Amino acid sequence: MSKVEDFLSLKQEEEIVNAIRQAERNTSGEIRVHIEKTTTISHYDRALEVFQKLKMFNTKEQNAVLIYLAVEDHKFVIYGDKGIDAVIADDFWDTTRNIMQEEFKQGNFTQGIVKGILKAGNELKTHFPWQIDDENELSNEISKG
Repeated sequence: MSKVEDFLSLKQEEEIVNAIRQAERNTSGEIRVHIEKTTTISHYDRALEVFQKLKMFNTKEQNAVLIYLAVEDHKFVIYGDKGIDAVIADDFWDTTRNIMQEEFKQGNFTQGIVKGILKAGNELKTHFPWQIDDENELSNEISKG
C-alpha cells in the first residue's frame, strides 16, 4: 500500500474520528492522528515536526497526544505533550504502543489506532478530567502529509 489515501477507507476514517470524539468526551485532553506515506528523518523527529505544525503545543494544559503513522515505513510514534508526560506512568506509552502493534501485526490498522486512542483517552480522563468550561481546542479530523 503506497498511497496514504488508500490506507484507510472513508468509513475507517470516520471510525477513528468517532473514537477521538469518544476519548475526548470526558477529558480536556486532545488527541490527533496524522498519517503520511514516509519520512526521510527519524520517525520521532517527524512526529515532533507534525506536532508543531498542527499547533498541538497550544493546548491550555499541554495535554495533547499525537498518533503519527508513516504507512510505507511501517512505523508509528505516539507523542504526548509535557503536561501528560509529567503525570503518566513511565511505561504508559510502551503499553499503548504494544496494544496498537498487536493489532497492526494482524493487519487490523483501524482497530489498532482506535484502541490506542481509547487507551490514551482513558489515561487523559484520569489526569485531565473534563471541566464545564472545556472546549475542543484541536480538530478531531485525521491530518495527512
